[in-house]
Amino acid sequence: MPRGPCSLVRVSATPVAVLAVALVSSLSRCSLLEPENSVVSALSPYFGTKTRYEDANGLLPDPEVPRRDPELLEETCTPVQLVALIRHGTRYPTTKQIRKLRQLHGLLQARGAEDDRTRAAGRGDLGAALADWPLWYADWMDGQLVEKGRQDMRQLALRLASLFPALFSRENYGRLQLVTSSKHRCMDSGAAFLQGLWQHYHPGLPPPDIADMECGPPRINDKLMRFFDHCEKFLTQVERNATALYHVEAFKTGPEMQNILKKVADILQVPVNNLNADLIQVAFFTCSFDLAIKGVKSPWCDVFDIDDAKVLEYLNDLKQYWKRGYGYSINSRSSCTLFQDIFQHLDKAVKQKQRSHPVSSPVILQFGHAETLLPLLSLMGYFKDKEPLTAYNYKEQMHRKFRSGHIVPYASNLIFVLYHCKNAKTPKEEFRVQMLLNEKVLPLAHSQETVSLYEDLKNHYKDILQSCHTSEECELPKVNTSDEL
Repeated sequence: MPRGPCSLVRVSATPVAVLAVALVSSLSRCSLLEPENSVVSALSPYFGTKTRYEDANGLLPDPEVPRRDPELLEETCTPVQLVALIRHGTRYPTTKQIRKLRQLHGLLQARGAEDDRTRAAGRGDLGAALADWPLWYADWMDGQLVEKGRQDMRQLALRLASLFPALFSRENYGRLQLVTSSKHRCMDSGAAFLQGLWQHYHPGLPPPDIADMECGPPRINDKLMRFFDHCEKFLTQVERNATALYHVEAFKTGPEMQNILKKVADILQVPVNNLNADLIQVAFFTCSFDLAIKGVKSPWCDVFDIDDAKVLEYLNDLKQYWKRGYGYSINSRSSCTLFQDIFQHLDKAVKQKQRSHPVSSPVILQFGHAETLLPLLSLMGYFKDKEPLTAYNYKEQMHRKFRSGHIVPYASNLIFVLYHCKNAKTPKEEFRVQMLLNEKVLPLAHSQETVSLYEDLKNHYKDILQSCHTSEECELPKVNTSDEL
């Protein structure tokens, strides 16, 4: 008997094997690192893209129970399809970040004799505490999903299944469509989400191997989930362009960052010339990684105060703004394919309902990155400030809309819900759409309404849906190399 649409995701045996091994081996390897309790730091809201979901979205009394937004449609309107774009859960630092942390740790340990004299005199200091603090990060971790990240996904699955029970019904399980980036943290996030759904359907029963689940594993599609890697114009003009992040580099040497540099050098008792903005930033993020991964408030959190955190958040936001947001138009235009793919799913569902056919794919789940979500939200016109973020307007941007930690924390999600409304007066009013960002209704960027007629939404984004062609958007301008007389 055929399995339904979800069985199509079995592209090859290799992704299945990788996911199956990941579910078993990485769980056992990471179990010792599971956070014990929810520890909060005053710095938690300022970690940018390294922010925990609960810190951006409010701590949930029971993370498995949904908080129903009062703006969600109900009564005569029934949800018929859900398309969700989900960032992976909490992850380890990358190897690059771990090596910078080792460099910083080495500076602290190099104080050696001075520290010994300090201890002999009975005077402790933060630098000494950090030199003694276990540096448990290893190169193999390299951005992989941690147990807390799996928990993020399982709990999100439970909440969404409870919030939209008809869509996530047991009967629809075999018709789920899952797409993922090829990065392990995204593949593992999709697998953990399926575990959460299994828990919803079969409370108390351990989930089977991912390869044996009725739905099958997520299908890898980097052209959709990592569109930026396939856009030559973005790669040339932004990713590989040394001047594209001018404002990021200028802010690193600006007065706000230099003040922090001097302050941290004094606290750690290391020469200021041995430090730079990148090392300061990795120290700040280490506070966030220790909080998120191990559930501990490490001494790294004591190096910084709230004012420092706001400056370091701005540094992170500058990078996201110029590399993934409104800084350059290609950042967002490169995501047209993903935007159009979402509406192709919605279009298909509308046509199937109009013909009184069942919706073939009631739930589509796509697992990607902060770099997947931010360009798409920018394309749609969200979180745009009146003035661009620059190296020189930090104070003026204190109340900016573009705060990456509030928009795309770990496990962030952008959800499109298509409704069929029975008592519609006209065919046009029959289908409506709501969007949710991190499980809260996202008002329309152009009208601030919380719901839109589907045709009106398509009309508003007509340019993107009809005129944005990735092949053209991402094509580099031709350079005339012919000799002219």
